[in-house]
Amino acid sequence: VQLQASGGGLVQAGGSLKLSCVGSGIIFSRYIMAWYRQSLGNQRELVATIGSSGGTNYADFVKGRFTISRDSAKNTVYLQMNNLKSEDTAVYYCQAGYRTVHHWGQGTLVTVSS
Repeated sequence: VQLQASGGGLVQAGGSLKLSCVGSGIIFSRYIMAWYRQSLGNQRELVATIGSSGGTNYADFVKGRFTISRDSAKNTVYLQMNNLKSEDTAVYYCQAGYRTVHHWGQGTLVTVSS
């Protein structure tokens, strides 16, 4: 199983980035996909989830700014991040979950300069 995240980088506050995470070795369409983030000195926190049928949930701190989506034909989950703030700076991880099994990607760094 492999989850390959990409799309991170350096962006100014107010800017946008789109993260992608491609899964392999799993029946992607079965999995709940999620994005987490971890900033320096803090615990990893849930950002957004998307179910196998497309239902979404967001952490309060990203509602209205971030959008999670998936393309099961491409085994890919996305995170569109708009109106980025300095506090969004973190390593972003994708996760695939099915029942009690969870797989993690390697993370992609997002840095937002103020």
